[in-house]
Amino acid sequence: MELRQLRYLVEIADQGNLGRAAERLYVSQPALSYALRNLESELGLRLFERHSGGVNATAAGLDVVAEARRTLRQADRVTAAAERHLRGETGVLRVGFEASGAGELTTRARAEFARRHPGVQVTPKRFDWSEEAAALSDGRVDVAFVWLPADLTGLHAELVHSEPRVVGLPARHPLAGRAGVGVMEVNDEPLMWTERAPREWVDWWAVNPRPDGSAPRWGPTNDNVEEMLEQVADGAAICFAPASMAQYYGRPDLCWVPLVDAEPLRVVLAWVVGTDNPLVRGFAEVVRELAARA
Repeated sequence: MELRQLRYLVEIADQGNLGRAAERLYVSQPALSYALRNLESELGLRLFERHSGGVNATAAGLDVVAEARRTLRQADRVTAAAERHLRGETGVLRVGFEASGAGELTTRARAEFARRHPGVQVTPKRFDWSEEAAALSDGRVDVAFVWLPADLTGLHAELVHSEPRVVGLPARHPLAGRAGVGVMEVNDEPLMWTERAPREWVDWWAVNPRPDGSAPRWGPTNDNVEEMLEQVADGAAICFAPASMAQYYGRPDLCWVPLVDAEPLRVVLAWVVGTDNPLVRGFAEVVRELAARA
């Protein structure tokens, strides 16, 4: 028994006439009659009574046609499920980001993508200090907002966001009330840094070398944002960070002041080169649209 035969059966029942059913099915009437006889032979039942005006379903035929309709509806659901996957309307999308990500764009993109694809589970994955690019390469995430500089070898990357940098100070610091500070104004302050990120990344964030060619005064190390901010709040050191961190990591014992002479943070949306993933393509489309409006 084939789905094609069941479709023939339902159409014959709906039309009550082999000729009209054949026209609707785009087959010849002899071919349709032959298919019906084969199905009746396979089932061992007469499904239709023939008469001069067409056909009428037998009692057995009515039951069989009813089951055929249910089977065809279920088959359509199977096809629809496969098509949803092909269109990227179902599944799991893992989105990587670091700290405050790309500011509001990160959260807005996930929310808008989820609205457009309600059958997809969007899972945010947070990483520390330049780890998001590596997470893409080793398959821990499907797509990520990557802070530059970063090793983008093997990755497709599109610039989607930039924002100025700020300096994080303890609330009692003498510069805490300033409208902005320059790098050299905090040149003697110990600066938070991490051993977990590549040196290029650390030096970029530290503005090393400084405008006068000097090196920063290195302060304590940290493994994540929370450790960094705890030490800044204690007065152990200061930190340089993206402006969005002031919004996402606000606390009363910290103050964020614009760093007026440091180049801005640039954020790319990245995924592995050659990835043919409809979910990634759909997410990238959403991010492009939202970034264009910003």
